[in-house]
Amino acid sequence: MSFDFDIQLKLRGTHTSKYDHMSKAYGLDDPDLIPMWVADMDFPAAPAVLAALQAEVDRGYLGYFGDLLPVQTAVSDWYRDQHGWGVDPSHVRLTHGVISGYGVTLATCTQPGDEVIVFSPVYHAFYRQIEAMHLKVKESRLVIKDGVFHMDLDTLASQMTGREKALTLCTPHNPAGRVWTDDELRAVARFCADHDLVLISDEIHMDLTFPGVPFTPTAVAAPDCLDRLVVITAASKGFNLAGGETGLLIAPDAALRAKIDKVMADREATPNRFGAVMTKAAFAESAEWSAAVRAYIAENFRIFADRIGALPGVSVMPMQSTYLTWVDFTALGMSDAELIKRIHDAKVVPNKGTEFGTGGSGHARFNIALPRQTMLTAIERLEQAFSDLQ
Repeated sequence: MSFDFDIQLKLRGTHTSKYDHMSKAYGLDDPDLIPMWVADMDFPAAPAVLAALQAEVDRGYLGYFGDLLPVQTAVSDWYRDQHGWGVDPSHVRLTHGVISGYGVTLATCTQPGDEVIVFSPVYHAFYRQIEAMHLKVKESRLVIKDGVFHMDLDTLASQMTGREKALTLCTPHNPAGRVWTDDELRAVARFCADHDLVLISDEIHMDLTFPGVPFTPTAVAAPDCLDRLVVITAASKGFNLAGGETGLLIAPDAALRAKIDKVMADREATPNRFGAVMTKAAFAESAEWSAAVRAYIAENFRIFADRIGALPGVSVMPMQSTYLTWVDFTALGMSDAELIKRIHDAKVVPNKGTEFGTGGSGHARFNIALPRQTMLTAIERLEQAFSDLQ
């Protein structure tokens, strides 16, 4: 089956956050803007997902959703077949998105005032959730070696105070699409064991690795950490289902899982009917679509990196996964305000690098999950915006 990712869907004015929320987020309101910020794709969903949704609508019943076993089994089968992890279906929980699952996990293993480790720059919602729960963010600054991010666990160890209760691992990493090696995952797991930390592994971008790049789940690379591991993930990024607000939480350890179940029960976290249906259809019936979209995004990245990386003083970090490119403008010597204004004046809207914490200044994150012609137009605008520097 072939899939056409070159069609530009009409998304403006359809309650689409990426297009219709720019005025609130950035004070921008121009129909010619190309949004490259919110992390979803401008592509039609997989046919099997659309068919499953249509079947629900045709049935005419929109009541509470029950019997999660088919969804849990689809998740288990996908992890086993695609990523080599034999997940017990009964260990899979549905949440209202990955950050909801993150909050549930933090509520399980922390108390107000405790510290939670993040490797910065990193997904900005971690910061919001930690602070909203009256916890403290402990940043461990990623270092760049050979042009890509690396964790500095030695420095982090020297900074530990004993107030830390959890460590947040984003794998593959957002921003920049770094796929951590098995050795790196094992090192993080050992670090958590040494410091008695719950290891929260955000694997939401697991299904966006580029062709030929394997993804190893943390549970596979470091099986000794299962007693302290909580995996939060979803079909939402890999299959473009974010509007279904459905995440997955997997805790292999029975004691830890029981504590999480108590928190979820207290919050009455019942599943979203349409999100559950989409998740099952994605994992059970959409492998071919997944392979096609990953190949398309990989080619988009090759083009984007070649051309944007050719601008004087600009570099694009190599990546192996996601559709979220991390671009370094620091050599230009511009302030963050000057940089983002220049990009916005070109009618391109990325995320500001400062949104991702320490290490984000002088950078921007660009979402390249766009029809190729739309992306090429954005590239041309950026080339023109920085043409005076050539």
